[in-house]
Amino acid sequence: MTRAARANQRSHSRPQGAVQSKTHWRDRLAAWQAHHSTCAIESLLRLLRTPLQSLLTWLVVAIATALPATLFVALDNVRSLGYQWQDSSQISVFLKRDAAADAVGQWQRQLGNHTGVAEVTLINPEQALEEFRQHSGLGDVLDDLEENPLPAVLLVQPTLSASQGEPLQALLQQLQANPLTDDARLDMLWVQRLEQLIELASRIVFFLALLLVLGLLLVIGNTIRLTIESRREEILVVKLVGGTDAYVRRPFLYTGLWYGLGGGLAALLLLATGLHWLSDPVASLASLYQSDFRLRGLDIISSAQLVLLAGLVGLAGAWLAVGRHLSAIKPR
Repeated sequence: MTRAARANQRSHSRPQGAVQSKTHWRDRLAAWQAHHSTCAIESLLRLLRTPLQSLLTWLVVAIATALPATLFVALDNVRSLGYQWQDSSQISVFLKRDAAADAVGQWQRQLGNHTGVAEVTLINPEQALEEFRQHSGLGDVLDDLEENPLPAVLLVQPTLSASQGEPLQALLQQLQANPLTDDARLDMLWVQRLEQLIELASRIVFFLALLLVLGLLLVIGNTIRLTIESRREEILVVKLVGGTDAYVRRPFLYTGLWYGLGGGLAALLLLATGLHWLSDPVASLASLYQSDFRLRGLDIISSAQLVLLAGLVGLAGAWLAVGRHLSAIKPR
């Protein structure tokens, strides 16, 4: 065979081998996908064929998932309520009695353009005296006063970003340093207490969530272990005919995933039921304080994240159980 013929033969054989290799990998990928879909469907059907046992496991997962979710929702509502109580971080600036009206008006406009100030309200001495008369019940006594003892007050409402911590303290110091200010008052202790309570509650929720995730891993792992023991003979047969550990592992992983996803959906149902049960009493209580506060639940994204997280925890629990117990089952 001449050199040109051999080169021509090689040029025809290489593309054919490449096509065969691509076809081989395409077939393997299709088989892998088919086995995954078969395992997912069969594992779900197997759970549905034992409804009582599956329901009990789903309820355990749901309760363990709903507890930290409930605390998270409660903390989110408390934080929202704290924002509605933002008036508590309002700064009262008592002006000097000899402050000129033009200077006060100019300073009020400057504060209105301040990046950390949402609203500025001027209460002149006459308005302050009338408000005090209405709320104190000392109208007859006030009528005997020769002059109004109350000063003019600027009520400075910080923006949301400047209503806590160091920005609020900096705004207070800036107001106190103005020459027109006689005194500026803010209940910083109340604001700091609210911040510390929210921070403490956040850490408690996080710690409790970690404990319950560990509990879910143990519960789902133990359930998968019992399932593995009940199917020991089936696993031995699969391994005898050449089934790999990955092949045997997949149905149990999908079982753990279904346990987690089902428990997450049940947790959402429990959480929604509890919020619906509490919404009317909370709304009635808020109306007594002239507030339109309403309980807020999880939005769509947070709900999907909760279900997905529960599914991942179920998958992780199944992975740990299968990895530990499957290796102990070997054909003799």
